[in-house]
Amino acid sequence: MANTKKKILILGTAYPFRGGLAAYNERLAEELQLTDDVEIFTFTVQYPGFLFPGKSQYSTDPPPQHLKIKRLINSVNPLNWLIVGRKIRKMKPDIIITKYWLPVMGPALGTLLRLGKRRNTKVIAVLDNVVPHEKRPGDVAFTKYFLKPVDAFIAMSQSVLDDLRVFEPTKKASLIPHPIYDNYGTPVSKAEARQRLQLQPGKRYILFFGFIRQYKGLDLLLKAMADERMKKLDIHAIVAGEYYEDAAPYQQLLQELQLGDRVLMHTDFIPTEAVKNYFCAADLVVQPYKSATQSGISQIAYHFDKPMVVTRVGGLVEMVPDGVVGFQCDPEPASIATAIEKYFTDNREADMTAALQQEKQQYSWSRLAREIHTLAAS
Repeated sequence: MANTKKKILILGTAYPFRGGLAAYNERLAEELQLTDDVEIFTFTVQYPGFLFPGKSQYSTDPPPQHLKIKRLINSVNPLNWLIVGRKIRKMKPDIIITKYWLPVMGPALGTLLRLGKRRNTKVIAVLDNVVPHEKRPGDVAFTKYFLKPVDAFIAMSQSVLDDLRVFEPTKKASLIPHPIYDNYGTPVSKAEARQRLQLQPGKRYILFFGFIRQYKGLDLLLKAMADERMKKLDIHAIVAGEYYEDAAPYQQLLQELQLGDRVLMHTDFIPTEAVKNYFCAADLVVQPYKSATQSGISQIAYHFDKPMVVTRVGGLVEMVPDGVVGFQCDPEPASIATAIEKYFTDNREADMTAALQQEKQQYSWSRLAREIHTLAAS
């Protein structure tokens, strides 16, 4: 019988780098390995230091033993792109998959695709963003350069698909929502998680999780926390994630609004094994974003069956049906406070948790893997 396994190469972030991009690529590789030969080429240099806003780009977790990951790509060295591009071409991959999340990656990835692609190679791009949250010179030119050698696209939200069509109106593209991040372990009880984080067992806790950047609206949430309704309900907020910008404005807000005893700031990078504690300890996950395409935070919340409050921006509303698995609100403090208040005063935990367990069945990695194969075959 002929070998039907495809040779698949994933270009992008993976171990020893950390964060959502690495988690996505590694989890996708696991899924594709069920039927195909998969290898990941990741970075030797992902971002030059001055472009990276966090404390470290590197994971402290052990390496994933079951994946083939090679560190080869220097994102800022054109000579490296020539060497790695030729290496890819010699591999003769059937499918090359790469995520696209920042235009600054366009020159490196676009060149690797041009050099590595053979006539029978299909290139699939999974789009986090086409138009970035934070604008920089060169965005449009870099994006066009990246998109040109790609054969087909997977957008994870309608807003990203709409942005793509401005640049590429005719190429094949599918809308496949971000699959659930099921790689953070099995849930623990709320009581156990709170004990691990030294939280009070009977309090009401909401969670803001992930890197702190201006577009994610932490300032809106802090202002919502100062709302008299939040004080009356004795709601506490956990902010869990590393600052990717100046911390001073947020610290000033905490002081001005006198939130010190009701907002817990856990602003170091949260390692993989600790993620479950934060989600399982919380009653509600709040994403007060000012702009968004889609969010991996929603998909971690789905994994841990945690209801959400999300602002009506980008693809967040596609992931969180209003009144079913959470509430939608406007990106301003009073509206955020109203949604949080409604969740607690209407006692929605039980019915929304049940709805989450039903809703999340559509967000599978197998669905994404099947669509990659379908696009590659077309």
